[in-house]
Amino acid sequence: MTHSLNRRTFLTMASVATVGAALASSANGQENKAATKSFTLAFAPHPGMFKSLGGSDVLDQIRFAHDQGFTAWEHNPMPTETLELQTKIGQLLRDLKMRMGVFVGYGDFERPTFAVKKPAYREEVLTKIKQAVEVAARCGASHFTVVPGTIDQQSIHDEKWDKYGGPRLAEGYQTANVIDLLRECCELLEPHQLTMVLEPLNWETNHGGVFLQRSDQAFAICRAVNSPSCKILFDIYHQQITEGNLLPNIDQSWGEIGYFQTGDNPGRKEPGTGEIHFKNVLAHVHARSLKESRSFVFGMEHGNSMPGAKGEQAVIDAYRAVDADS
Repeated sequence: MTHSLNRRTFLTMASVATVGAALASSANGQENKAATKSFTLAFAPHPGMFKSLGGSDVLDQIRFAHDQGFTAWEHNPMPTETLELQTKIGQLLRDLKMRMGVFVGYGDFERPTFAVKKPAYREEVLTKIKQAVEVAARCGASHFTVVPGTIDQQSIHDEKWDKYGGPRLAEGYQTANVIDLLRECCELLEPHQLTMVLEPLNWETNHGGVFLQRSDQAFAICRAVNSPSCKILFDIYHQQITEGNLLPNIDQSWGEIGYFQTGDNPGRKEPGTGEIHFKNVLAHVHARSLKESRSFVFGMEHGNSMPGAKGEQAVIDAYRAVDADS
């Protein structure tokens, strides 16, 4: 009798322990699943952002980003990678069901390559666009960045006034030249259903003299070009510096926006390190996107506020904090 009671007690206790262990295991599994669930928004890290935690190989960095829940990848220097690596990156992103964000298809920060009509500039730009089409095919991109050169800032009183083919043009003529060349670019892109996204950049901190600065300016140009292959890259960092008023400007230019980039100001580091209320900005974009069945990639074009693995984890945590469903 005593033996039977002891045995019954033992079995009961063992059963309770087993159930408890199972519940604990299930809870841990849920915690792990929650920690690595996919982000709601398509945030896109870039090469080097996770080199301590992900390894030095860019393919391993992409795998690491995927394991952390990121669903996109941005790769500005893609055209400079080997053709083999471009293809490998594209295949890996497809295998992981990640979206390819932008690479830089064309950018000039020294010359008015769009603002001034000059045959050599036109040939250079169109050659780069043709090359971008090939790069996009290899890596699986649908969008790439274009920075349409600088303003024409030569004065007729400058002894080198003919350096760019003539004296400084009035702003309206420069804008018309930009539109004309962008239309030629679109003729190359439309058959491939590719989109170049024009990036307004700030003069105050990073890129003084570039042609494209403001969201309203980019909006007007895209409307004039009138092509699905020409849209705006709305870089939240740059536009905070140039114009602020982020939510109204996003709404005003919404119909021509094709891509977003993030980065806090000052410092151009991850969200939460500066003055921008990213939680509100991203929630606003997400809510409107849902209503209109649109989906954007958010390129994480910024540095890490701290070095090493600690800094990389801080970036991941920062994006968890501002994700749409956090």
